[in-house]
Amino acid sequence: MALMTSERKDFSLSGPFHLTSIDWGSENHRRSVAASLVQGVYILERDRQANRQGSHALAPPWWEFLHFRLLRPFVDDADCSIFGAIYEFNPPASHRNHSLDGSPRYVIAFRGTLLKRQSCSQDLKSDLAVIRNGLDQTSRFEIAMQHVCNMVATVGDSNVWLAGHSLGSAIAMLAGKTMAKSGVFLESFLFNPPFISVPIERFIEDERLKHSLGIAKSVITAGLTVAMKTKHQRNTEENQFAALSAWVPCLFVNPRDFICSKYIRYFEQRKYMEEIGAGGIGRLAAQNSIRGLLMDASGKDSEPLHLIPSASLTINPSPSQNLKQAHGLEQWLSRDLNLQSKLYMYREL
Repeated sequence: MALMTSERKDFSLSGPFHLTSIDWGSENHRRSVAASLVQGVYILERDRQANRQGSHALAPPWWEFLHFRLLRPFVDDADCSIFGAIYEFNPPASHRNHSLDGSPRYVIAFRGTLLKRQSCSQDLKSDLAVIRNGLDQTSRFEIAMQHVCNMVATVGDSNVWLAGHSLGSAIAMLAGKTMAKSGVFLESFLFNPPFISVPIERFIEDERLKHSLGIAKSVITAGLTVAMKTKHQRNTEENQFAALSAWVPCLFVNPRDFICSKYIRYFEQRKYMEEIGAGGIGRLAAQNSIRGLLMDASGKDSEPLHLIPSASLTINPSPSQNLKQAHGLEQWLSRDLNLQSKLYMYREL
């Protein structure tokens, strides 16, 4: 979350050049569009801090190249930094005869942490809120939810996308999760979303040991849930979690990025528990976390952000030179990626 995106020379002017013609039925094209619009938010804030305006601004080509226009930036009142934006798709007349099935009408995008002097303090406060599971209490999230609700009420859920990177993906995920609880399922593109957990499995190479550790953790989490919550509470939460399963956000993770890599094990472990006949324990563990249960016991009602029932999980297994590259947004803008995707749908009892 506290890693800034960089501006690579091949993308710094107008996004991915290979998207001269967008195929809205292509997952790769949709991913690249969403990532480009998130990158546009990063550069909007860089432009503001560098006082680049008009023809000197670097941000507009990122959305104009893709036939979007900036409808409204989101500004943090505390430091005047731009942390998000609404884009409107405005294809030229020559494109309107082509198939636009699958295209959004609006995209609401959020950037991650930017380690620049004028935005660093508020960004890091938001990062801390994510770690403490208090993002819903921040002014940034309140601003985001107000705009998401207003946009959906105006144009409908099928016309709105959510997108974000790192801290921005946490905001987009919480917004999408909140809307899903009310029966509104927004298409969401979440790049390197933070999973707040100690990635113990990262330091274990033996797959059998990883599974054994995962089983033990699932059993402990399920056992604590049974011990600390009434049957009525568990049934209510099970029904709420199952209802949320119709929302299937697109998660993009890198296994070398410890900030988001735990999502891989989270979904794999649940599937493995089903395969060994312990699906009930796996599902109960997927709805709770040890940290969340302990926070509830201390009097703080807390639902960990990363607990989601369904997802389209895309992994980038390509080698990364360092954590900054593994966590960077630029990897999702490339054309020649050997990505691995898998759909995980929640199964009720």
